[in-house]
Amino acid sequence: MTGFLNVEQSLTGRFWRGPTPEADRLAEAMMQETARPRPLCQTLARLGVPVAQVEGYLDPKLRDLMPDPRSLKDMETAATRFLAAVRAGERIAVFADYDVDGGTSAALLIDWLWQMGLTATLYVPDRIDEGYGPNPPAMADLARAHDLIICVDCGTLSHEALAAAKGTDVIVLDHHLGGETLPPALAVVNPNRQDESGDLAHLCAAAVVFLMLVEAGRQLREAGQRGPDLMAMLDLVALATVADVAPLRGLNRAFVRAGLHVMGQRRRAGLVALSDLARMDTAPNAYHLGFVLGPRINAGGRIGRADLGARLLSTVDPAEAQALAERLDRLNEERREVEAGVRAAALAQAEARGLNAPLVWAAGEGWHAGVVGIVAARLKEATNRPAIVIGLDGDEGKGSGRSVSGVDLGHAIQRLASEGLLIKGGGHKMAAGLTVARDRLEPAMARLAELLGKQGAGQAGPADLNVDGLLMPGAATTDLVTQIEAAGPFGAGAPGPRYVFPDMGVTFAKRVGESHLKLRFGDGTGPTLDAIAFGAFDGPLGPALDSHGGARFHLAGRLEINTWGGRQSVQLRLEDAARA
Repeated sequence: MTGFLNVEQSLTGRFWRGPTPEADRLAEAMMQETARPRPLCQTLARLGVPVAQVEGYLDPKLRDLMPDPRSLKDMETAATRFLAAVRAGERIAVFADYDVDGGTSAALLIDWLWQMGLTATLYVPDRIDEGYGPNPPAMADLARAHDLIICVDCGTLSHEALAAAKGTDVIVLDHHLGGETLPPALAVVNPNRQDESGDLAHLCAAAVVFLMLVEAGRQLREAGQRGPDLMAMLDLVALATVADVAPLRGLNRAFVRAGLHVMGQRRRAGLVALSDLARMDTAPNAYHLGFVLGPRINAGGRIGRADLGARLLSTVDPAEAQALAERLDRLNEERREVEAGVRAAALAQAEARGLNAPLVWAAGEGWHAGVVGIVAARLKEATNRPAIVIGLDGDEGKGSGRSVSGVDLGHAIQRLASEGLLIKGGGHKMAAGLTVARDRLEPAMARLAELLGKQGAGQAGPADLNVDGLLMPGAATTDLVTQIEAAGPFGAGAPGPRYVFPDMGVTFAKRVGESHLKLRFGDGTGPTLDAIAFGAFDGPLGPALDSHGGARFHLAGRLEINTWGGRQSVQLRLEDAARA
């Protein structure tokens, strides 16, 4: 197989993979049938959108994609018990995970209950002292003071902890992989239970919570009552979906599109404060959710107070929102500093161990539990392999892992736990957490590498660069980018389109910041286009383009609209290049 434009090893060492012949044929037919621009049709063809469904795909209706919440086991029981607690004015506690998905899930319930005149107790465990999920002491304490406990984004594997909640009903609203048996709860609503069909397995926890509130709303209407406006809460579902790297297809895509529209109305005090602090001066998009807002909300659970994110997202007080946002922003800066040190040490250790195995892993004394997941993600991105990073403390190590497409890390981690090589572990396909005894670390990682290797991990080299087609600078207009964005939002499971500008000359190049490159390019006969390559000088891309010596290049990247001084222009976010 030859690479796209015959590029088999780019400046960053990657093979360029173009559209399949089938996608090309579908794009051509779509262009003739719909009169849509070729780049948009190429994107839709890659996403597998049939010609007859183009218009519906570009303007999806949430109501057409919403499942019946009762299709999930225990859903009707959960919503009925929840409403009974509301009607009786019972004491309700929300036990949430400390990440964005947990925080948004908790905020959904707290917001809904507040609008119904009730105040819920929020409990988020400390990452360092308590670890992930419910624990027996916390559940016993909550049970003594509450009539109903709702565990969100956690609880599916917490048999001992839920058993400690004596005399109090527990509802679990989760999406993590379930075990062979369910914990002792009144209801466990989880599309990843082993007895579920798997049709909704791609939902994050906040989406599961939202579906429970939809069912609660239906039961209220049947009783002649009205509940809160659920559409106004989709900003939280969108944030969780993107931040938890759920695939942006089908219902998830509709959730995010609708949620971004709600977020643009700036009604949620916490998100307004955080957006302004992060200097978000354009309409929110999926990038903002995943890389601007998400990390700041996560910062509290990583290195600060675990409940800060949920409190920010559920407050209705602008002054409190501002104070919480400022605190999270400061913690995020601290998180970056801690992460940088762990990342350098982990990469050096992984390189010394070798980067060609099915699993890349590193473990270090005192590595902060709040950043090991981010560092694992960086190792995964650098090696195109599943990665585990573990912080050691005393006789144990607590770690986090990230996987690559097609390799189910959560299932492998659960297998390890069942075999006794881990103290505990769980997660989902793309991310998982674990606790391991120090003296079992090496055999546990060896066994995990074996299990992942059987799934195909480690067979690929550096990740191929998938491209959708060719484009010339003059065709890259704001109108075209706007039309392409209608096929989004793009993210996990639905990557954004990437185009190649062939045989281009660099007319301007300048290093900006510590490692970024700004440049302008064209074919010498028509318009030029600006580009930005972030981190270009961390590898071979920046030096090669900066000192080009008149050479010509194929340039690959993603188009985006840059707003500056009230004016909009198109720029290329450059990701790779090859000599023409």
